[in-house]
Amino acid sequence: MPKITFIGAGSTVFAKNLMGDILSYPDLNNTTLTLFDINEERLRTSEVVAHKVADTLGVQPTIEATTDRRQALDGADYAISMFQIAGYKPGTVVDFEVPKKYGLRQTIADTLGIGGIMRGLRTIYAFEGMLDDMEQVCPEVMHLNYVNPMAMNCWAINRASSIQTVGLCHSVQGTAQQLARDINVPIEEINYVSAGINHMAFYLRFERDGESLYPLIQKVYEEGRVPDWNRVRYEMFTRLGYFVTESSEHFSEYVPWFIKRDRPDMIEEFNIPLDEYITRCENQIAKWETLRTELENPEMKLEVKRSLEYGSQIINAMETGDPVVIYGNVANHGLIDNLPQGCSVEVPCLVDDNGIQPTKIGALPPHLAALMQTNINVQSLTVEAALTRKREHIYHAAMLDPHTAAELSIDQIWSLVDDLIEAHGDWLPEYH
Repeated sequence: MPKITFIGAGSTVFAKNLMGDILSYPDLNNTTLTLFDINEERLRTSEVVAHKVADTLGVQPTIEATTDRRQALDGADYAISMFQIAGYKPGTVVDFEVPKKYGLRQTIADTLGIGGIMRGLRTIYAFEGMLDDMEQVCPEVMHLNYVNPMAMNCWAINRASSIQTVGLCHSVQGTAQQLARDINVPIEEINYVSAGINHMAFYLRFERDGESLYPLIQKVYEEGRVPDWNRVRYEMFTRLGYFVTESSEHFSEYVPWFIKRDRPDMIEEFNIPLDEYITRCENQIAKWETLRTELENPEMKLEVKRSLEYGSQIINAMETGDPVVIYGNVANHGLIDNLPQGCSVEVPCLVDDNGIQPTKIGALPPHLAALMQTNINVQSLTVEAALTRKREHIYHAAMLDPHTAAELSIDQIWSLVDDLIEAHGDWLPEYH
């Protein structure tokens, strides 16, 4: 049976969902689950939860827990990355609070923008050490990456390492379900094809019985039935003709048009939740102790139900040969013609016992490719800075970031980057 290693298993709720997904497959329920985290307390909670998941499903996997990463990876067949370098505090707080001093406001700050750039730099630095371990103790491992910034991380991993990696997100299948509810069509009856980059892929087709459902989505907009939390994406749909896969709060900070200091009315008009990630984290922290007590309570039965995540589907398909189609972030080697070769693209992939086989898309509609390129520029320069240790490329990435450039002068951008590098301290290597 395969050994599946969770890197960052202290993300207990996410780990619980993935473990439940994996163990619900008959061919995987005797697998070895190896849990790794640097936080012993959270790791212990996740270990308890792993046993409760197994008990709920009536299965008997081998469950291990360790704070030794190399030991956790030794002999692994699959490794699932799900960590956050520097955590919410101080990491994410720094990404939000330092830019605020310059009047630069963000919503999530984990994918693009100045927050995404800094998160990418410190995360790629951490990945380098982990990949060295993998190449030595599990060189044939299939690495399933859930860590943001997804595109930057996967691009850097593919450039720096021989470890086979696929980046996984739930935005494609999650948004499809949201749209199905908006237009009142059962998701089971919908066929779609999406392609692009992570958090900025678009549904090239969204159909039922060969007929486009885009007119029904347009009707939602025209009839004023757009959910309050989804105004940005519906607005972009009317401008672009295609619906984007990632949420409105995310998308609003990937472009220069919505978060404007001189247009506070737009924040209200499009219901943009500034500091949204900070709010979410604070709410989760406030609830954590109660949740942890519930999860560890031996008298409390644990509910286990299948999530939208692709991880378990990939492992089951590779182990059994039963094919499945997922959306994965992979290197663009001839997959999307009008995006740069080698960049990280999100496309449909067939998975079976031959591994992950991405689908060639061809050329995207030119305006979609152009919009993605504005984000790819930032990704490319962040990866270049991370792998070459050339400090100047951090400034270049920030200069070309759409939201940052729309709000700050070039001198302000330079100064902001200096402040953020200083605030990061030893989360980053030495740059020259």
